[in-house]
Amino acid sequence: MELRLEGVSKTYPNGTRALQGVNLTIPRGMFGLLGPNGAGKSTLMRSIATLQDVDAGTMTFDGIDLRRDKDRLREVLGYLPQDFGVYPKVTAWDMLDHLAQLKGLAQRGPRHDTVKALLQKTNLWEHRDRRLGGFSGGMKQRFGIAQALLGNPKLLIVDEPTAGLDPAERFRFHNLLAEISTDVVVLLSTHIVSDVADLCQNMAILAQGNVVASGHPLKLVESLHQRVWKRFVTHQEELDALMKQLEVIAVRRVAGQRLVHVYAESPPEGFEPASPDLEDVYFHALARASKQP
Repeated sequence: MELRLEGVSKTYPNGTRALQGVNLTIPRGMFGLLGPNGAGKSTLMRSIATLQDVDAGTMTFDGIDLRRDKDRLREVLGYLPQDFGVYPKVTAWDMLDHLAQLKGLAQRGPRHDTVKALLQKTNLWEHRDRRLGGFSGGMKQRFGIAQALLGNPKLLIVDEPTAGLDPAERFRFHNLLAEISTDVVVLLSTHIVSDVADLCQNMAILAQGNVVASGHPLKLVESLHQRVWKRFVTHQEELDALMKQLEVIAVRRVAGQRLVHVYAESPPEGFEPASPDLEDVYFHALARASKQP
């Protein structure tokens, strides 16, 4: 069971080339799609979710052609968009029960069993009679996952699910996604690098509608071994000079000081080795992509 994308392209009427020949193979488990705002992530998510058409390419999942057989794909799809609304005066139980009926769960007994199981799975059972308008951001996201899991989907798409969550809610949401991903293909779209580092066995980086890096996160990090160097800088003029001379991939604040990471095959003067991480992989890939014609 895998999701396969080959040559997927999308250009909007205003001329924006959102996707440019995307090729990806996404296996069972958690797959992270990283990219800055405007990289094409949401366009790709919406296209896979059959909410919009692409201009070219093929998309298949477990033998289903996503472009030709949208209804069949929707039967095995769960989708949590970046922004979704709730009816603030409706309780969690009533809303999920209503959505379950729309999903085709007509028999009352089995449907209520499903609703109860999903509210328990998302740690919302004790809040089942609470109106959705009173839910915190993290609780709304967990409710969003509950509705996405109706019908036991084989493919689950989650778009920027942890944006705006506090650390405790983010931790709970991570645990929930990790548990779900053991049985299905979960496509996690985000611009938060640590979400991918913590959760995903495979990943891709999207920039300007192109896949600029893909693979296992640890192997991508390993590829930068002895190629990332660090140095603290004090003055802006010093940083400006380094950015002209070297391939600066990140500037971070550490204890009030600016720590510069650069990419180089050998250590530049005044720099020492840095232990690369996924953020270095991400910023290095974006920097290389920005230099492409």
